[in-house]
Amino acid sequence: MPKKRKNRGRKKGGKGREKIVQCDSCGALIPRSKAVKITRRKHIIDPQLEKELRAKGAIIPSYQVTKYLCINCAIYQGIIKIRAKEERKKRTSLG
Repeated sequence: MPKKRKNRGRKKGGKGREKIVQCDSCGALIPRSKAVKITRRKHIIDPQLEKELRAKGAIIPSYQVTKYLCINCAIYQGIIKIRAKEERKKRTSLG
């Protein structure tokens, strides 16, 4: 059966088996290299109050939230775009 992608849709290379993570949206179990990792900053208080406190010189803490999504959920939420067939084959240079 022909392969659709050279890397089989994963980033692990030839490292063997790896840990499985759960999609935060649908709950599917997927390999960690196949998951889309999203890290966003989350603020504890509402933006208007935060703006006023920053103007007065207060330091407001925020924390990072890391999500793992399967490919289906990442496409559905608009995080990943579906590329054209020719664009998929292009190799990007690192660096």
